[in-house]
Amino acid sequence: MASIVSNLPVAKLFLLSFGSELPVAAIRVIGFFAAWVSLWLPLAIASTIILQKIKVLAASWQPFNPITTEQKLPLLASLYLIAPLVLWGANRVIGYSFADYGAIVNWSTLQFLGVGFGIGVVGLAILFGGQTVLGWVKWQQIPKQQIISVSLPILPLAIWISGIEELIFRGFVFTQLQQEYSVVISAAICSLIFALLHLIWEQTETKPQLAGLWLMGMVLVLARYINSGSLGLAWGLHSGWVWAIATLDTAGLVTYTGNAPEWITGKYGKPLAGIAGIIFLAATGAILWLVRRG
Repeated sequence: MASIVSNLPVAKLFLLSFGSELPVAAIRVIGFFAAWVSLWLPLAIASTIILQKIKVLAASWQPFNPITTEQKLPLLASLYLIAPLVLWGANRVIGYSFADYGAIVNWSTLQFLGVGFGIGVVGLAILFGGQTVLGWVKWQQIPKQQIISVSLPILPLAIWISGIEELIFRGFVFTQLQQEYSVVISAAICSLIFALLHLIWEQTETKPQLAGLWLMGMVLVLARYINSGSLGLAWGLHSGWVWAIATLDTAGLVTYTGNAPEWITGKYGKPLAGIAGIIFLAATGAILWLVRRG
């Protein structure tokens, strides 16, 4: 905490260094991400060095080097662990609070978290169920105990990762952009940033998913909008999607039969890289909108 507070003057100078060249919202968003990365890099490097020394990792990570699969989890963990603290520091500089971003801890938020999680999981069940009927995917016979042993540890990680991403993107970034732009433009820019930043971790399999990730961001903004500004519903949807997809992938529960082209089912087996995934997200957004209007 002390190190973050000590960096607040530096962050404030960075935020103000652009003068009037950029909109205030852009300065704040750029400043936040710059401060976040600057504070994270030493922690990321140190953590992988320690994990290498105790033989958890085969090699430590250095900036600008490709990130291996085994390095990704500790790097993500360190990045997301400090995110709330960095945002707290940014709030001190710009005069905002977590509540301004829809991050309110109350019973209603928890209820919508559960509702969103259920909608996300059920929606994916329908997606993969439909593809099963059409013969596009095949389910593997995996022991129930193995599925449970895989899915349970993923659950808290999915909730945590999704919560941080909602706080940052649909919370902080979207709220700041709304000070300068309309809701639609803010949502589009916020979702574009959300999609492009996924390229940091992996490029080959992420590039075909960019359109899907952008649309996913738009649906999650809509979820916040219909939830009266709270992040509860968006957090739940995001968590449900992450948990279900990660469980399917890690446990190897489904394989694609090849009866449908990849541009339909998703390149590299990623639903967001195919038309089916795009239609799924669009349908989810349409249902949310209709429920709101009803």
